Amino acid sequence: MAGMALARAWRQMSWFYYQYLLVTALYMLEPWERTVFNSMLVSVVGMALYTGYVFMPQHIMAILHYFEIVQ
Repeated sequence: MAGMALARAWRQMSWFYYQYLLVTALYMLEPWERTVFNSMLVSVVGMALYTGYVFMPQHIMAILHYFEIVQ
C-alpha cells in the first residue's frame, strides 16, 4: 500500500515538474542551462524569503509605532 502511494506521489511530482518546464519554456534549454536557471531561481527566492523573514518584523513594528497602534 505504501509503495503505491509513493509511486502516485512520484508521478504527481513528475507531472508538476513537467508543467513547470512547459510554462517557463525551460524544455527548450539544454540540461546545463536548465540547471543554471533553476539554481539562480532558487537562490533569488531563498534570498527574498530570508530578507522578508529578517526585516519584515522591524518594518511592521515601525509602521505600528508610526500609527500609534503599539506604544
